[in-house]
Amino acid sequence: MTDFDPEKFEDKYVHYFNELQRAYKNVFNRLNEEYDSELIHAIDQQVLNESEPFYEGDGEFRVELPENPTDRIQGLLVKDEKVEEVLDIYVEQIEEELSRLFGFRN
Repeated sequence: MTDFDPEKFEDKYVHYFNELQRAYKNVFNRLNEEYDSELIHAIDQQVLNESEPFYEGDGEFRVELPENPTDRIQGLLVKDEKVEEVLDIYVEQIEEELSRLFGFRN
């Protein structure tokens, strides 16, 4: 567990880069085993690569996605509804993983 300072999170890539990488990787590994790995890879590489995590306060994090995230998925024949469903799960788990990693949850 890393000591968390909300003010330092404003400059997160300087102070918490390793923790952010670990959170995203942990969720990627979990979901890659549970869902279509091609879809998980596409979301990781084509959507989440431009996402931005924010600390909301009270141990809560929010991951902001780029505009039109489902339109970014290229090279897969997957319905938008399925992409949206898996993307929602992915983002929710990243937010929870950040809370856990920074010691706000078990």
